Amino acid sequence: MDNLPSPTLWAIPFFVITVAMEWLWSRKNRKIRYETKDAFTSLALGTGSVVAGLLTGGLVLALSLWVYEHRIIDIDLTWQTLLWLAPLAFILDDFAYYWFHRTAHRVRWFWAAHVIHHSSEHYNLTTALRQTWTGFFALSFIFSMPLFFLGIPPALVFFLSGLNLIYQYWIHTEAIDRMPRWFEAVMNTPSHHRVHHATNPRYLDRNYAGVFIIWDKMFGTYEPETDSEKIRYGIIKNLGSYNLFWAAFHEWVGIAKDLWSAPWRYKVNYLIKPPGWSHDGSRESSETIKARWAEQERNTWQNLTSSSSVAGPPVAQSQDG
Repeated sequence: MDNLPSPTLWAIPFFVITVAMEWLWSRKNRKIRYETKDAFTSLALGTGSVVAGLLTGGLVLALSLWVYEHRIIDIDLTWQTLLWLAPLAFILDDFAYYWFHRTAHRVRWFWAAHVIHHSSEHYNLTTALRQTWTGFFALSFIFSMPLFFLGIPPALVFFLSGLNLIYQYWIHTEAIDRMPRWFEAVMNTPSHHRVHHATNPRYLDRNYAGVFIIWDKMFGTYEPETDSEKIRYGIIKNLGSYNLFWAAFHEWVGIAKDLWSAPWRYKVNYLIKPPGWSHDGSRESSETIKARWAEQERNTWQNLTSSSSVAGPPVAQSQDG
C-alpha cells in the first residue's frame, strides 16, 4: 500500500501527447482556441506546481500519517477489503474535493492559491495543467484529513486523488460539445466544467464537481451550459500579463495590501470573506455581479411581459372583410 505510484506523474506523457493533438486540431477547428503565450504560461505554471508539490509533499505525508495513526476505524487491509474500500474511498475523496473546491471559490485565503487555475482567458487542455504553487501554504490539504481519520490509508487516498485529477484533465476542452444525457446526469463533463470556468454572471460560482456532478445537484450549485450565451473565460479582473510569478502570487499580494491598509476590525474578513469583498463595498464580488445581472433579467422580463399585455391578443378579422 505504501508503494502506490503517482498517477499524475505517470500521466505526463499522455498530457503532452493530447495537448499536441488538441493544438493541431485547433489549426483546423476555429471553435478550439489556442494562444501560444497563454498555452506556454499554463505549461510553465504546471511545471512549477509539480516542483512545489515535490518540495512540500513530505510534510503533507507526515501530517497525513500522524492523523492516520489516530484513526477511529481500523480496517484490515487485504485485497478483499480493497475491493469495497477503494470505490468507497474514491467517492469520499471526490466529496471532499467538492467542498475544497467550493471553499476555494468562497473563501479568499483558499482562492489566493486556486485562482492561478482560473487565470487563463482560454479554455483548452493546457488550462487543466495551470495549477497552484501555493496550495501547501494555503493549507488546501486539510480537506483530505477526515479520510485518514476515518481509517483510509494516506497512500490510497493520494493515489485516488491522482486519478481524480487525471479525470478532470479531459474536461478542460471546447473540442467536446455534449456527452450522452445519462453521462451528463452523473459525471462531470466538458460542458459542465466550461460553466465553472466562465465569468458570465449566470455561471459564476457554479459546478464545483471533480468527477461526479451529482454533488452540485445535491447542494444547489449546479448550472447547465446554455447554447444561447457565449462563455467568457478567466477571472473577474483578468491579469493582462503572462508573468508566471504574478499569475502565481498576485492574489497573495492583494491580500497583503488589504491587511496592511484595512481598519483593524475588518482585517480578518479580507482572509475569510469571498473574493471581491471589501469593507466599504467599493469592489465587485460574485454576489454583487450576480445580483445586478438577476435584476437586469427581471427588468427585461417585466418589460417584455408589459409590452405583450399592452398590445393585447390579436383581433380576428371579420368574415365580412
